[in-house]
Amino acid sequence: MDPLQRARGYCARQERAASEVRAKLEEWGVSQRRVRTILRKLDQEGFLDERRFAETFAVSKLRQKGWGRRKITHALRTKQVDEATILSGLSRIDAGEYRDLLLKILDKRWRMERGSTDAVRSMRVERHLIGRGFEPDLVRQALLGMLRTS
Repeated sequence: MDPLQRARGYCARQERAASEVRAKLEEWGVSQRRVRTILRKLDQEGFLDERRFAETFAVSKLRQKGWGRRKITHALRTKQVDEATILSGLSRIDAGEYRDLLLKILDKRWRMERGSTDAVRSMRVERHLIGRGFEPDLVRQALLGMLRTS
């Protein structure tokens, strides 16, 4: 099968970063010159759109995996997405949905950390949320708010 046709199918199944498509074409043994031509053609035909990819990626990782902005940003950088496009993708995340998810994960994790002092629980929950990619200042604010109300 023609590499361009295969690449169209690869891109049609789900949004892809250009770096992912480039890697797949190289894996299929396509020459560098032909890779550039195919990437250009896919872009012109609308099969490849970095901004659309970043937006879809950011929202889906938040909703499906519970990732914070920092982890999403890191993942997009590893896919060689430029900073402006990353910011565009992150802008699609609803602030209310983001905060609700943070509070939901915080509450769930807090209940899992039974049997220790509040200080130890706070430290463990904070570390977990920061590891999930949530911003440290937001995590601390949410923890303080929860401790005040309990």
